[in-house]
Amino acid sequence: MPTFKYTAKEINGKTISGVMEYSDKALLIEALRKKDLIIISIEEVAKRRPASPGGSVKLEEIVIFSRQLATMVDSGIPLVQALDILCEQIEKPAFRAILAKIKDDIETGSSLSDAFARHPAVFSTLYVNMVRAGESSGALDDILDRLAAYLEKASMLQRKVKSSLVYPTVVITMAMLITLVMLLKVIPTFKGIFAMLGGQLPFPTRVLIFVSDTIRGMFIYVVSGVAIAVFALKKYMKTRQGRENFDKMLLYMPILGPLFRKVAVAKFTRTLATLVKSGVPILVSLEIVGKTAGNTVIEKAVESVRTGIKEGENIADPLAKSGAFPPMVVRMIKVGEQTGKLEKMLTKIADFYEDQVDAAVSGLTSLIEPLIIGFLGIVIGGIVIAMFLPVFKLTEIIAH
Repeated sequence: MPTFKYTAKEINGKTISGVMEYSDKALLIEALRKKDLIIISIEEVAKRRPASPGGSVKLEEIVIFSRQLATMVDSGIPLVQALDILCEQIEKPAFRAILAKIKDDIETGSSLSDAFARHPAVFSTLYVNMVRAGESSGALDDILDRLAAYLEKASMLQRKVKSSLVYPTVVITMAMLITLVMLLKVIPTFKGIFAMLGGQLPFPTRVLIFVSDTIRGMFIYVVSGVAIAVFALKKYMKTRQGRENFDKMLLYMPILGPLFRKVAVAKFTRTLATLVKSGVPILVSLEIVGKTAGNTVIEKAVESVRTGIKEGENIADPLAKSGAFPPMVVRMIKVGEQTGKLEKMLTKIADFYEDQVDAAVSGLTSLIEPLIIGFLGIVIGGIVIAMFLPVFKLTEIIAH
């Protein structure tokens, strides 16, 4: 979202200036005029992402901060005093320094949302716009509580998906390392023993020794090839087309695809519901949702919705055309629009799909575990059997 620096005069003649994030210049001018400000100048500035002193701020810290600030605002404590109290009790120096700067900005006449906007590495566009809506509506404490609840749910959803992928990733990595050690170290030892015994080795053993010799002889080339392939893939992923193809693959891949799609739908509906309920304009809400979707397929679908709304369409029809959302989601959104209960319907969809993610994660874990055990049995067991076949053959010869 573009960042604008503005200078304006208040009714009493006092000149003020500030920096705000807004979807476009025209909407910013309209927002400033609603505050009875006489605009002197507005110019777009490059967005800076200031480095947080002492490290980054965790999502959990922002959730706690939002809850505490909401309680203080609801209790009637002035913002500057509330921030001063929070600065004293926050342990992490990085976050404490940022809050001290925010407090200073407010003391010099900046709004809370503008002060947050100056720290995009900590406070997202969604956060800033919701706080701005809370300031406009006079329900800042309620908005901060809603933000904390939203961030908690988003964090929980993210953790569930990550936890479902940790186990298979660790097991497959360990299996690959064990296989590599056996091919590079163990099999060459057995090869020397077999050479001393002489005779024709069984076919599986010969294949295994050939694979081991090939990998050992071309190890540097294989590692270099893998490194080059990873580097090329990363470069391709940074392109728009590469990212789109990768995100599309994620949504349509077997087993994991349905999980990623459910996560995307849950995130989209939860974020849009939170923004709509907070009073953020629908076009601004959709822009924020698109940029925080985390998937370019969803982002393109949301952008088509924004374009459709500008041309007089509703939300549901462009979503249906995109093909990125299940028919049930599209129909529920359509009903929500027709009945004037869009926010309530979006919340119901988000709750449903978050439950679906829970079920999918449990099912995925149950499905992946036997697959991994089977994979390990075939690979590791196959190597062990191939190595011991000559021993079995030799035992038979001695027995006869």
